[in-house]
Amino acid sequence: MPVPTPTGAAVSIAGLVQRFASHTVLDRVDLDVPAGHVLALLGPSGCGKTTLLKLLAGLMRPTEGRIAIGGQTVVDANHFLPPEKRGLGMVFQDYALWPHMTVGRNVAFPLEMRGVSRREATTRVAHALDLVGLGGYDARQPGSLSGGQQQRVALARAIVARPHLLLFDEPLSNLDRDLRESLCGEIGALLRELGTTAVYVTHDHEEAFTLADTVAVMRGGRIHQMASPDALMNDPASLAVAEFLKLGAVAAGERTPNGWRLGHGIELLSPPGIGWHEQASPSAHPAQHAPGRGHLFIPHSALRPADAAPLRGTVMSQRYRSGHYATTVRVGPEAGGIELALLTHARLPLHAPIGLELDWTRLRWFPLAA
Repeated sequence: MPVPTPTGAAVSIAGLVQRFASHTVLDRVDLDVPAGHVLALLGPSGCGKTTLLKLLAGLMRPTEGRIAIGGQTVVDANHFLPPEKRGLGMVFQDYALWPHMTVGRNVAFPLEMRGVSRREATTRVAHALDLVGLGGYDARQPGSLSGGQQQRVALARAIVARPHLLLFDEPLSNLDRDLRESLCGEIGALLRELGTTAVYVTHDHEEAFTLADTVAVMRGGRIHQMASPDALMNDPASLAVAEFLKLGAVAAGERTPNGWRLGHGIELLSPPGIGWHEQASPSAHPAQHAPGRGHLFIPHSALRPADAAPLRGTVMSQRYRSGHYATTVRVGPEAGGIELALLTHARLPLHAPIGLELDWTRLRWFPLAA
């Protein structure tokens, strides 16, 4: 399958600060998005991701910093380009469709604002609706459509003017899970087909990982890690990132020459032949191999059931998910212990004993700061 030629614009943000009175919402944010790439801004409510999107859109002016789109500075200390001159398309959480207009007129609105002829607008509206799977819906009223269909109309309106940059503000949060998952995949495929640069705000890491080439994990107005989905899953840069992404369990304990000593008398001893360099991520800092106190990150992918494994636990819960069972296992005493999570192919009896085999190369140790 040929790689689409990027039609979007590169985005560059440097030293971006946003304050409201004494409250700092964004604290010196720097990031670059190559042309044609999809960036997801991922984080909890209040982390600054929506504020960053509004600054990109020109709906606010930053306290400090610079934003460039396609090599053109759109805002800095001396310049401010309004939203309508930035070559943007936006998709909102609440669809933002005009109920008194037909689907076709809603989609055509950006073209009318640009003075595009009616004949060309009709052709482009039909093409945009075809791309989002709503060909022939142009005469329908928005109120007669489902939530998913209305969001497709909003997407068609965003792409019809062929913007250099598409901005998404949690567009799927009002939809049920199944519809959200299917539409998420469709949006990702469409963005890659169009080659448009996109910045997508979400608090759902599965949504971000499905859509984006790069994910920026935000907390407290800062980017804690910006990497591909695979890199985030396999090599979180900090304890905060590992905990937010919920990719596994985090346990406090002590690093020893032979493994880890965790709470409640739980000791993980590395098998013979496993050296220091093999017990954590290859990119880990040397300090992460040194003895001392800290936190051990045990990702789901590092665990699998094994009857003869020395690490023993008890099945606490299971939940069916995409062909597997998300299984929670408690290791250690009933009052406390550590809860680990893994995927299993079979349903297991509640409170049944289970052996767990560890992939030591996937474990990650975060030492306490000196």
